[in-house]
Amino acid sequence: MSIRSLLIARKSNLRDLKAGRIVIGAATSLMFHQNNNPAAPAACFSSATSTALGGGSRLEGKVALITGAASGIGKASAREFIQQGAHVIIADSDKEIGSQTATELGARANFVHCDVTEESQVAEAVDFAVARHGKLDIMYNNAGIVGPSFPPSIADLNLDEFDRVMRVNVRGTMAGIKHAVRVMKPTHAGSILCTASITGILGGLGPHPYSVSKFTLPGIVKSVASEISQDGIRINCISPFVIPTPLVVAQMQKFYGVEREWIENMIYELGELKGAKCEDIDIARAAVFLASDEAKYISGHNLVVDGAFTCFKRLNMPRPDQVV
Repeated sequence: MSIRSLLIARKSNLRDLKAGRIVIGAATSLMFHQNNNPAAPAACFSSATSTALGGGSRLEGKVALITGAASGIGKASAREFIQQGAHVIIADSDKEIGSQTATELGARANFVHCDVTEESQVAEAVDFAVARHGKLDIMYNNAGIVGPSFPPSIADLNLDEFDRVMRVNVRGTMAGIKHAVRVMKPTHAGSILCTASITGILGGLGPHPYSVSKFTLPGIVKSVASEISQDGIRINCISPFVIPTPLVVAQMQKFYGVEREWIENMIYELGELKGAKCEDIDIARAAVFLASDEAKYISGHNLVVDGAFTCFKRLNMPRPDQVV
């Protein structure tokens, strides 16, 4: 049975899917281990010791700091940056997984504990990168959370939950931009990236708090670009399509009560570009491009990686031979 047939067969149990309540782009947040604990220690550094991964040279000699890099898009980006010659600081609120990721990625990776809702921890992460490597070339603000994935009506919105999502996704990003600019400005160079989402392009693709936070990010990029371009610093964001990371799949399994394979197939069937799947490596490679000198004149841009999903809406009109 095709996945489309499965969706029809389970129509009564998937009303939220039909209503657009699948969290398109949720992978850009759920995969990051935010504990949102303001009492968490401000600094916990560990150095990776295994052999560094080999690869290209598009980022040779560059120093990058990636938030939310313990897993998902952040981890994939860290891996790709290292393969292209960069040194990477993995900043994440999950100490255990973050340290494991740094060790796995090799000698060019280091871990720093960082809860992006605490500005002091963001500042310390940036300072750690500079202290260890003498500079910061790339700041990738990638950490984020979704909040409740299948929320009630806007009339029932919990504003405390809204504030929590905005603190991580918007305030945390602003903190990263602020402190990256602080150390990049004297060098008159640098590239800042932010993970946005297609939920920030079209309404109805995710929970209101998450969507609002992601709509905000391209605006931040344009506003900040108007200032830092005068200092030779570039800033861009990336808006990914949904990616079935383990955490996204696990959350959706709880809601739908189906097997992992069914969830993955359902997500892939949502795409419009047939013959291809959106994977974390696609976002990582987009990040490498924007961070590299290949994109030296690109700033203030939102690079949408969605296989044309947000380009159109089908009318689904019947063919002439289907009209009775």
